[in-house]
Amino acid sequence: MSSSALPPSDAASLSPRRKSLVLAICCISMLVVIMDLSIVNVALPGIGRDLRAPESGLQWTVDAYSLVLAAFLVLSGSASDRAGRRCVFRIGLTVFGLGSLLCGLAPGIGWLVGARALQAAGGTMLNPTALAIVADTFTEPAQRARAIGIFGSVSGLALALGPILGGGLVDAFGWRSVFWVNVPVVAAAIVLATLFVPESRAARARRFDPVGQVLMVVVLGSVVYAIIESTSLGWTSPLILSLLAVAGLGAGGILVYEPRRSDPLLELRLFRSLPFSSAIVMALLALCGFGAFLFVTTQYLQDVRGLSPVAAGLCLIPVGFPVLVLSPVAGRVTGARGPRLPLLVAGTALALGGGASLWIGPSTPLAAVLAVYLLFGVFLGTVNPPVTNSAVSGMPRSMAGLAGSLASTGRQAGTTLGVAISGTLLAPALAHNGVAFTGAAHGVWWMTVGLGAGIVVLGTASTARRPVNTARSTGRRGSRPRRARPAPVPGRDSG
Repeated sequence: MSSSALPPSDAASLSPRRKSLVLAICCISMLVVIMDLSIVNVALPGIGRDLRAPESGLQWTVDAYSLVLAAFLVLSGSASDRAGRRCVFRIGLTVFGLGSLLCGLAPGIGWLVGARALQAAGGTMLNPTALAIVADTFTEPAQRARAIGIFGSVSGLALALGPILGGGLVDAFGWRSVFWVNVPVVAAAIVLATLFVPESRAARARRFDPVGQVLMVVVLGSVVYAIIESTSLGWTSPLILSLLAVAGLGAGGILVYEPRRSDPLLELRLFRSLPFSSAIVMALLALCGFGAFLFVTTQYLQDVRGLSPVAAGLCLIPVGFPVLVLSPVAGRVTGARGPRLPLLVAGTALALGGGASLWIGPSTPLAAVLAVYLLFGVFLGTVNPPVTNSAVSGMPRSMAGLAGSLASTGRQAGTTLGVAISGTLLAPALAHNGVAFTGAAHGVWWMTVGLGAGIVVLGTASTARRPVNTARSTGRRGSRPRRARPAPVPGRDSG
């Protein structure tokens, strides 16, 4: 195994063919991890019937996965910088495969939610690590931008292909097959990574930050749990109010504690870069919108219109096709001209898709419904490459894993919130007819309009000359080690 390991400084000496192979292996890992965010959506009606799961159980089936991804991506990104990216990459593939196998064997909803969390624990080691490997392999700026564009395009393609592939698998082999299909893919990726992916590490190792990790889990977990359970308990219940208070205290703890560490889990000084900060927020907004869209749409197509899983999956081809066509174009435009144009197209398409969805009812002609879905495909095909590029551009190579993991955290947190909010809005209407369902979905679509508008505003503001200069200055500061704030000496500062 060590024969293929190269020090980070030798990454530039890899042949173009070897670099392309490394990119392909990283994209395969991204494909299965991101696809599992969306592939399960089309299986939700079947899971609910087979395991007799309530709506909150279906929400947790999706959110347990995205919540664990969001909570531990930063830890995994910095751990891969320290312990070795190929090593962490292979461990992640193994854990993800085991979690997928256990999901397929689940006898009840509790088992399934737990196995989804294990699956996601493996996924946290793949997403940011793969991006760091790509950034370290392609050292020339233009090549790196194109490679990151391709990598980001695969993220969007995976989200779009998930329901299409899932519909065929559920219809032919049952909902368990959407998890079992991961096992052979993961096994092949482990072998290929061992043979062809070079080992790399950051020049300066970052220490483990257990307090920061606990605070991050507390904040995300409390918010998501409060949103999901607010449907049955109400927003004014003592438990919900307590959870929101805990989340607020956790966020305050992060702001106070993390700057005092020399190697914090959340490197808050990176947020001095306005393009980086905007990329994190745009990632959250984008995936909140798309997560809500998938959660609502897969249930609308099957439970309201009565379509089979495979038919529901095929109805999402208008989402997948634009991703396949537009993502490479968005990557090239981002590398050549910057991220502004793709971001404006993405935000506009999301807002228009949400607005047009307000007119969808139980008997709306299917052709009109598919035309609306095309707008969401345009959005997804153009949003990932510029967001990913904005997150890592200007950052020092030693912090590539951390920067990439923060961007991915924004995506997973957005997906988690999108599903949680959508389920909360739809839950009261599920026991009624299709008119009640589509009426309740109006809240989701108005939220989507606002999310798209937010991406347009941030995409415009963050790509101006002055914000771009903040990214360069932040990158220069980030390449220098930071000293922790010294503790006060007793007696010296007392008077």
